[in-house]
This record gives sequence, C-alpha cells and structure tokens, in this order.
Amino acid sequence: MDSPASTYNAGDIAFVIISSALVWLMIPGVGYFYSGMTRSKNALSVIMICMFSLVVVSIQWFIWGYSLTFSKTASRFIGNLDNAFLRGVLMEPSIGSPSIPDLAFCIYQSTFASITPGILLGSGAERGRLLPLIVFIFIWTTIVYDPVACWTWNPNGWSAKLGILDFAGGTPVHITSGFSSLSYALVLGKRTGQNQDFKPHNISNVVLGTALLWFGWFGFNGASALSANMRAVMACYVTNLAASTGGLTWLLLDYRIHRKFSALGFCSGAVSGLVAITPGAGFIGPGCAIVVGFLGAICCNGAIHLKHWLNFDDAVDVFAVHGVGGFCGSVLTGIFAESYIANLDGTTKIAGGWMDHNWIQIGYQFADATAGAVWSFVITYIILFCMNRIPGLSLRVDPKDEIDGLDMTEIGELAYFHVEKIVGIDTETGEIKRLSDEEEKERIDPVALERAMSDPLGRHKTSKLDAI
Repeated sequence: MDSPASTYNAGDIAFVIISSALVWLMIPGVGYFYSGMTRSKNALSVIMICMFSLVVVSIQWFIWGYSLTFSKTASRFIGNLDNAFLRGVLMEPSIGSPSIPDLAFCIYQSTFASITPGILLGSGAERGRLLPLIVFIFIWTTIVYDPVACWTWNPNGWSAKLGILDFAGGTPVHITSGFSSLSYALVLGKRTGQNQDFKPHNISNVVLGTALLWFGWFGFNGASALSANMRAVMACYVTNLAASTGGLTWLLLDYRIHRKFSALGFCSGAVSGLVAITPGAGFIGPGCAIVVGFLGAICCNGAIHLKHWLNFDDAVDVFAVHGVGGFCGSVLTGIFAESYIANLDGTTKIAGGWMDHNWIQIGYQFADATAGAVWSFVITYIILFCMNRIPGLSLRVDPKDEIDGLDMTEIGELAYFHVEKIVGIDTETGEIKRLSDEEEKERIDPVALERAMSDPLGRHKTSKLDAI
C-alpha cells in the first residue's frame, strides 16, 4: 500500500512552502508600513510589536492554535485539542487540500495567524505597553482569531457550511484585526497631545512596507488555492490588479484636494485594494477586480474620517483600511464571484454570486462579515477591559514615557540617533563638546554657527564654542 507521501504533488508542496515565506515577509512589512506613519521616537517599537506577534503566535499555533482552528472533528464554532502540540500533524492529507500534507498546511496557516495581531495593534501605536501586548496577543489569537478562522475555513464551521466565500481571509484576518483595533484604540484612549497634527516621520518606510506587503500578498492570496494551478494564477493576477487600481484611486482622491501626488495616499490605496480583493481573489475575474479595488479604495478613504467624527485615535488607520476594507471586500465578493473562476482548479464548484444570478450569496457574505465584526469588537473589548485592571498588565504607558517615546522607555534602543542636548564644536581644537545647561541658554551667533559647520577643523581660529 502506498504511503500518504506518494500521493502528494511536490510542486504544490513547494508552492505552499515558498508562499509561507512570502506571507512571513509581510509581517515586518506591516511593521515598516506602520513605523513610517508614526513619530520617529516610536518607530522601532512599532516594528517590534509586529515581530512579537510573529513569535508569540508561532508558539500559540504549536500549542493549540492549529488544533482549535483546523482539527478535523471541530464543532461548528471552534475546534478541539485533538491536534494540540501538533499531535498527529505530519504526513496525513491536510484538511485544506489532499494534495499537501498536514504539516505544510499548518506552516502556511500559521503565517496568517501571526500577521493578524500585528495588524490590529497598530491602532494603539505610540502609547501601548509592550509586556501586556505579549499576553494579549496569545489570548486574542486563542479566543478571537481561532474561532473566526475555524467557522470560516474549517469544513465543519457554521460559516463554511452556510456557503460563505472567503478565499484568503477577509473575515479571519482583516475584519477581525480591523474591528479589534477599534476596541484597542477606544480602551487605550487618545495619544497625549492629540490636538497636534501627528505627521508620518518617514514616508520611505511606508513605501518600503507597502512593497513588502504587495510582494507577500502574492503568496497570501495566490497560495490560498493550496495548489500551483490556474486558480492560483488568477488569484495572483487579480490581486495585483486590485492593488494597482486602489493605489491610483486613492492617489487621485488626494490630488483632487491637495493638488499633490501623495506617496502616503498611493500606499494606503494600494493596501486597501489588496485588503478588498482578499476574500474574493479565488472567485473574481480581472474586470471585476478593478471594480473591487476602486470601490475598496473609495470606502476606505471615506472611513478615514470616522475617527474624527467618532472621536477616537486610530494611529495608523487600521480600522478604516482593514476593518472597512475587509467588510466591503466580503460583501463585494457576494456580488462579483463567478463559478467558472472558482472551477479553474478543476475541483471547486460554487453557485457564484450576483454575476451568476445567485442573489442570496450577498446575504450570506453580509451575515458572515457582521458576525466576525461583532465577535471581534466585543470580545477584544472585554479582554482589554479585564487586562487593564490586573496589576502589572495595565495597557498604557505613563504620560512621561509617552512623551519620551516608546523606543527609549520600553525598548531602550532607538531607531534613529536623537541629539537631546545642543552639541558644540571648539573651533580651536575641532573637538565636539556637549554644552552645559548654562551655555545652552545663551544665544548662539548664527555667523559663528555657519562658520563652525563649514570649518569644523577650526582653520579660522576663534576661542568661542560654536553650537551646531
């Protein structure tokens, strides 16, 4: 009798493993995307939060996360502990596809679980303590992400049995992170000095993060077919098309107001297009993908203003881009899904959406998206509310630490070197000195300042210490 390994397609396994690495790369991509949108004194802390999400969820996934989500005897709501500590997870055919083994599917799905808390925690950037976040990530993944992913992707889940179409994580990844981020922002409260207009400190980081996300999304959406086939090819194509449309749409929306081609606007639009196409990537054709990217960018752009109308502080607009974008994408999938796109893999058969005259599908999509949104918001709020009252697990840093920046107060290292004191050059010796408090109070002659900068070695001799 042949072993299970002899039935697997080596190309499919390689495709899933490589795509796992692509999705892994998206995690620091989220960090850089958020880092550029915050102030420089918090840049490193935002990146590290995403890395904490990666390592904590990887361990949680091994302990019981995979079992709670994808055990083959799961209930309609959540799995059990049959596969805790990956017991029995090795060479048997996976629950996702018989063409790849359990372990390959487990690795791939762990990257989805790992990126989701990193997305949601961006809303509390610049004011959230790191130690409680590590505890929160473990708890949140267990009782928010795992149940939603189970009911969406496990064949035994109520949503899967209802016939929901969610190809790559519209509800488990984007709706859960987006609506949970709203809870996090509300519980933490506004940043100190909220009346200031906080500006992104490094748009280059935002562009870099967008590039990493866009690149990784080919594995995120494409490999959700779990096989290197035409359906995966189509998913990759519509992913790129929706992102391109979303980026251009947001860019033009901003240009209409500011008459500038905003790099931040382009990046935000590209990500909103990627989010919107995620649930429908394996069900939607190229023409409809353009519409999804266009509508996703418009909805997310409009949702940016909700934080002003509803008076909450979402530091990097997680709710607007991921919560609203994921919800819109799920509903739009019910409209534009087509049975022939799903059947490009030769095995998947669906009734389609409105494009195939399956009018009820949009109702199913709306029900699933709403259930995911409500569950995520309410349960996350309860978790945070309880944690905030446990000694040692208070969520917010002290006001002084917030002013100093989380890079120094929480990590003890800086993304950039900051000069906190005026530095001077003795033009007689060329020696760099730190001025005393008394000297700092003196007004520095601008002519001497210019001379010191242009002649740091002191060729023009003076006895005065010139500040730079």
